[in-house]
Amino acid sequence: MTTSRPYVLGGVLALFALLAAVILVDVLATVFFAITVAYLLVPLRRRLEARGASRWVASLAATVVAAVGVGVVLAPLVVIVFLRLSDILELAALLPDVVTVEFLGMVETVTLDDVVAVGLNLLQSLGRAAATAAPVVLIKLTLFGFLVFSLLLSGDAVGRTLLALVPADYREAATSLDTRARETLFAIYVLQAATAVGTFAIGLVVFWALGYDYVVTLATVAAVLQFIPIVGPSVLLAAMAVYHVAVGDLVAAALVVTVGGFAVAWLPDILIRPRLAKETADLPGSLYFVGFVGGLLSLGPVGIIAGPLVVALLAESVDLLGAELRVDDGEVGKTADGDGTGDDAAESHSP
Repeated sequence: MTTSRPYVLGGVLALFALLAAVILVDVLATVFFAITVAYLLVPLRRRLEARGASRWVASLAATVVAAVGVGVVLAPLVVIVFLRLSDILELAALLPDVVTVEFLGMVETVTLDDVVAVGLNLLQSLGRAAATAAPVVLIKLTLFGFLVFSLLLSGDAVGRTLLALVPADYREAATSLDTRARETLFAIYVLQAATAVGTFAIGLVVFWALGYDYVVTLATVAAVLQFIPIVGPSVLLAAMAVYHVAVGDLVAAALVVTVGGFAVAWLPDILIRPRLAKETADLPGSLYFVGFVGGLLSLGPVGIIAGPLVVALLAESVDLLGAELRVDDGEVGKTADGDGTGDDAAESHSP
């Protein structure tokens, strides 16, 4: 086998990977999330194998763990709606029949029937959209599960193949990038969970201080919404503010927008993510925040994972290059002054 043959096959692999990305662009985000989740679950699968489980059983068990994790995130919203539905209906019954809004001399009157009609039309639109999107979402969830399972089942072989394409002199660097990628992905998911927990804790204090009755319920909803990029707890705070305006409590609406918006919707992202990024991903908070915000704005939801990951790999590449250049500088200095070939050597041979 010629020396260039593996690299030609590697180029073919890269070409078809690019072609697959173009053709499968609609499920690219699903594939990306599946790869990152499987990447993190490989150590769990290996531990299960070390305890005597077969590769197939260990991969299936790790996939079930991922599914349970998603369920744990979404379950609180379902439970809250089930337990608090009657309370929500009671609050809705307190809304006045007519709301008059005056601004800059203009008076606008909104009746409850108008709001109900708009709400029903919105629910119908959302229902139709959900019914249309449900098969696609179901297919993507199924694809996600199959991909995670398949990658866990055969991921080691793929990893060894890709590593074999790397020239021997650069495999140490490739291993360092692999380690950094795994640590960063783990940190990203941990940061997401930690931010949700922090939102819950801050929400308890803020909603209690603002005088709300269902403090735990509101804090739980805010924490779960923290997993939804861009929207986050802001949608809860906006709904609460609209309700206060409707019942004529403008002070409460202003407080929930300002105090709640700062402490519940904004503060966890600024306070928790950058601090934990340094501890978990060995990444400065400023770089993590740039990757998080930039990825989110550029790529949407997938960017909250891809952005910090790319920034972390960039930082690792800079470290590798810096270490390499420092070694070279040391060797150059040694050659110039300490091994008899530089100026010192010339002086030693001079009469």
